[in-house]
Amino acid sequence: MTLEEGRRVRLAEDLGIGDAVAGEPEALVGFLSLGAGIEGTVERVDGELPQSAEVLEYQRLKALLDDYGHTMPTASRERLEAEIAALEPQWAAHRERGRRVTVRVRWDNGFVLDGAHQDVLTPL
Repeated sequence: MTLEEGRRVRLAEDLGIGDAVAGEPEALVGFLSLGAGIEGTVERVDGELPQSAEVLEYQRLKALLDDYGHTMPTASRERLEAEIAALEPQWAAHRERGRRVTVRVRWDNGFVLDGAHQDVLTPL
């Protein structure tokens, strides 16, 4: 899903937000829950979420194999290919999911949610 400023969205799942007293992380001051179905407008698209360690490692190993695989001893190349194959599921999931971003949304009730992952929003 591509989110952009001005696009209307709906919260896809209940979202709970708690805040602790400064200096006392165990002491919860309050808890706010936004219910699924609330609608609002995207005010800002912040940018892409960082890739997982597995995805970064897959990219690194794949580049290594592509660039230097032909010069490696057979055993080293086979070990590298096995490591890449073990990371294939994470890579495939990353590609299927596509670009993931965080956004700032102003809900119709006046609340503002900043840094929300796009995964909890559905476009209208």
